[in-house]
Amino acid sequence: MKIADVEKKCREVLDTLSQVIVGKDDVLRQLLAGLLANGHILIEDFPGLAKTLIARLTSEALDLEFRRIQFTPDLLPGDITGSFLYDQGKGAFEFRPGPIFTQLLLADEINRATPKTQSALLEAMQERQVTVEGVTHALSEPFLVIATQNPVDLEGTYPLPEAQLDRFIMRIAVGYPGREEEREILTRWQLRRGEEFHVSRVVRREELLAMQTALESVQVDRSIEEYIVDLVRETRDDARIALGGSPRGTLALFRLARAEAALNRRDFVIPDDVKAMAVPALAHRLVLRPELWVSRVAAADVVREILKKVPTPRTVAA
Repeated sequence: MKIADVEKKCREVLDTLSQVIVGKDDVLRQLLAGLLANGHILIEDFPGLAKTLIARLTSEALDLEFRRIQFTPDLLPGDITGSFLYDQGKGAFEFRPGPIFTQLLLADEINRATPKTQSALLEAMQERQVTVEGVTHALSEPFLVIATQNPVDLEGTYPLPEAQLDRFIMRIAVGYPGREEEREILTRWQLRRGEEFHVSRVVRREELLAMQTALESVQVDRSIEEYIVDLVRETRDDARIALGGSPRGTLALFRLARAEAALNRRDFVIPDDVKAMAVPALAHRLVLRPELWVSRVAAADVVREILKKVPTPRTVAA
């Protein structure tokens, strides 16, 4: 599949989703970039901002099998991965797969589950497989996780460990709608006369896999590679940061920059593609020093300052 075809399909998906999701074209674009890059996405924002709706409608537009897990403190690892149950008719134990055996998994309020349960996702997110009782079960392709969490509700939650945060290719926020956008939501609600929202299929699963493969043809100049590396290395040297970006973060920014280029109908990456994806790709991987919490400095702000600090490549070979 050519990059022009990828961009055309993505535009159709975005147009379809925007029929229901009002005024969040930038968020939907970032989400689609993450899925194109074959990565897992963390959506962190307040309740009632359509995080779950966005995930479900995206699965419909991309023709992906969709399952949702509501994470709670009493959720067990086996509730996610599945387990072996004794079949009296066959006289043997039989594996019953859990909801993780799908193509697009929504891990809703992921930080409400215990660390033991959260860790059940680690192998699946990284290796695309699940091991239960020593038996490994491969997951289908694509396997994508969209997780949500509330950034302000701390009671009864278990913050995600850095190792798991690092496995999300990006973190995005939906944000509140503008005044006119919120009024438009009410108008559309009245027209639909109900709460059920659905969209038509735009891309078949096989086409999505081809679109993901097509990103490998997006050229990245050596100067851009060095720019990406310098940005991530600067997060490790910055005095305000206790834990900088990992090499996995470098690769995530590389993959997302390719996706951003494809969304702009280009088969080569420019510095603006890297800048557009730097905050979503890197901010959630950084651990700031404790003294910065008092001054309310956010990791995203530090990344933006690093973007201003690191020299931008002047020329790029297309």
